[in-house]
Amino acid sequence: MNMFSKKSPLTWAVHISVVLLVALWLFPTVGLFVSSFRTADQIANTGWWKALFTQERQAPAIRISGEEAEIDGRFVISGNLFESDEVEISKWGTSSRAPEAYAPGETVDVGDGASLTVTEDGAFSLAAPQSFGDSRLPRVFTTATRPPEFTLENYRFVLFDPGNREGMARAFFNTLTVTIPATIIPIVIAAFAAYALAWMRFPGRALLIAAVVGLLVVPLQLALIPLLRLHNEIGIGKGYLGVWLAHTGFGLPLAIYLLRNYMVGLPRDIIENARVDGATDFQIFVKIILPLSFPALASFAIFQFLWTWNDLLVALVFLIDATGETTVMTKQIVELLGTRGGNWEILATSAFVSIAVPLVVFFAMQKYLVRGLLAGSVK
Repeated sequence: MNMFSKKSPLTWAVHISVVLLVALWLFPTVGLFVSSFRTADQIANTGWWKALFTQERQAPAIRISGEEAEIDGRFVISGNLFESDEVEISKWGTSSRAPEAYAPGETVDVGDGASLTVTEDGAFSLAAPQSFGDSRLPRVFTTATRPPEFTLENYRFVLFDPGNREGMARAFFNTLTVTIPATIIPIVIAAFAAYALAWMRFPGRALLIAAVVGLLVVPLQLALIPLLRLHNEIGIGKGYLGVWLAHTGFGLPLAIYLLRNYMVGLPRDIIENARVDGATDFQIFVKIILPLSFPALASFAIFQFLWTWNDLLVALVFLIDATGETTVMTKQIVELLGTRGGNWEILATSAFVSIAVPLVVFFAMQKYLVRGLLAGSVK
């Protein structure tokens, strides 16, 4: 008898596939998180995977500036090109055509008898036999190594800048205002409906179940315009109530289907014993069915919360607001893409703020997800 068992190739294939899927999901999320703490210059020059290492890159041109002083008959302007003392220059130049023409410490003639020296730490000295006056001073191009740099300025700008019209704080709370009721309302309604379809006998029950299954395949886009016209006619087409009801209507078929399948699989003896003891349907539902159905309720809550939080289409249609008072985060990010297409640090921070809450909800309730999805699949 073999003491060691060998795993089949299929098992290894499954394990490798799971690792690859996790990596494909994890890497973009980690990259977005790291980029949200980086500066615009770092994001533009290096990938997020190099954020923890010293980086060598060309810095934007820096024009010489400073106070002029007369030393030994020559007029000198001195200072440092960088605010940080940890920058080390490896090459420098005075022209965009040759940005790496000189080595640190080398003295270069820049015309009109003036000379320029740039040292390894970024210190410079520009000297000339006559005063510079209002003349245009030369630019310096540098290739330097920089230490890892992280900042909280992106989050301060996105969340807390009071003068920032593009801030995400208001959009964050608007999204919570939409998502929480749009998750709770369909769960409450679907729980009652699922109990009735699972355990109550009445005419037309089979037709209702078939209708619920049929509604699962109805495209969302098919109902948007008719529903918006209805909301406008009754006066709820431009506010939170309209979007809550829209999300409720679109989420109810899946909620009823999941909960009904789960409740059908609950032990019949418990419910029959409760009825023998004189319990009403409402008491059975509240005291027995709901506690036992928590995995299915949590499973749908995850789906509904994530779908509502990440929704853009329904919010654009049912939250019509020219002032931006009800703008949700997905719409705010789209506006950032339009106005700040080059500010990747702001976009990365805004996107990570948007996905942070769904990640917390998913990891907090993911143990119920599989149990809820498998509801009713086995007896």
